[in-house]
Amino acid sequence: MVDPTQTRLVIFDLDGTLIDSIGDLADAMNAVLEDLGHPTHPRDDYRDFVGNGIEVLARRALPPEIVDTTNVPDVVAAVRKEYSTRWTATTRPYPRIPELLRELRSRGLATAVLSNKPDHATRAIVGELFADHAFTIVRGAIDGVPLKPDPTAVHEIVSRLGLSPRDTAFVGDTPVDMTTGANAGTLTVGVTWGFRSADELLLADADRVIHHPLDLLEFLQNTVREDGRS
Repeated sequence: MVDPTQTRLVIFDLDGTLIDSIGDLADAMNAVLEDLGHPTHPRDDYRDFVGNGIEVLARRALPPEIVDTTNVPDVVAAVRKEYSTRWTATTRPYPRIPELLRELRSRGLATAVLSNKPDHATRAIVGELFADHAFTIVRGAIDGVPLKPDPTAVHEIVSRLGLSPRDTAFVGDTPVDMTTGANAGTLTVGVTWGFRSADELLLADADRVIHHPLDLLEFLQNTVREDGRS
């Protein structure tokens, strides 16, 4: 395991890690399903649908017997349009996340966001919900760059900051996030307040699973602050 006391950068997943967005994601997908005449799903079902981008979300939400005969790109476009009208209708940061971000900044750690959500949506949501916190880099899905769990985007973020994966902790709520960090060579921290269980995160080889946002501070407790104090 990468030494957590060497962490200089924390990269956060967005949905299920920094923000509770399941309601807006579910409502957008359900609205499209209803328009198409398909059954909708309870919000809790979407906890298992999200994490791999909107195309995978659409495939998981569509009736399995018609997925292969459906024009999935058209469904994806419809979901994106619908979701753009409700990005922050009910979505909010999880409790204590703003406090966590303030403390990381006070310790001199850089923070970044990496999501499989489209880049423009990621930036808009972070800009609205975290206006008081200056993330060093905010990045969503970009054409031509593979989605998580491919490590390309993590490596690009780390490189832009002149750091290495061994200086980095990747924090997320799904096995996809744990695999992303492992593929990139970072520390991986799974969180249980999001969309997946501790067991799933441990099976995905999380280096540490935490149950409260401020637990991350304890895990990184010996990280040197910007002013040289520990």
